[in-house]
Amino acid sequence: PDEPRDARVVRELLRSMGLGEGEYEPRVVHQFLDLAYRYAGDVLGDAQVYADHAGKPQLDADDVRLAIQAKVNFSFSQPPPREVLLELARSRNKIPLPKSIAPPGSIPLPPEQDTLLSQNYQLLPD
Repeated sequence: PDEPRDARVVRELLRSMGLGEGEYEPRVVHQFLDLAYRYAGDVLGDAQVYADHAGKPQLDADDVRLAIQAKVNFSFSQPPPREVLLELARSRNKIPLPKSIAPPGSIPLPPEQDTLLSQNYQLLPD
């Protein structure tokens, strides 16, 4: 099959992660390629802005590194430590759930103010 080199690279990455050819849909490759192209385009666009701001006639590796670092700092954040999450869960779970007042055999619904069906606007008088 005559496929682009980038598609072969994505397939090889999937294979290196233990996924055989039939273990993922063919469009997964296209989705990865779209993500990679969009990410590269965004990084290079940001790097060009940095180079222009610095008055450089062309991009250099420092501009690209700065753009990647800015994207990583903006896009990815570290989750809180496990201990913090456990303490938060303990304090939240101390509060008992509200008692259901639904008749036996019916589906208990949350209070009206906690549903998406409740009125969430006010009419102003003329």
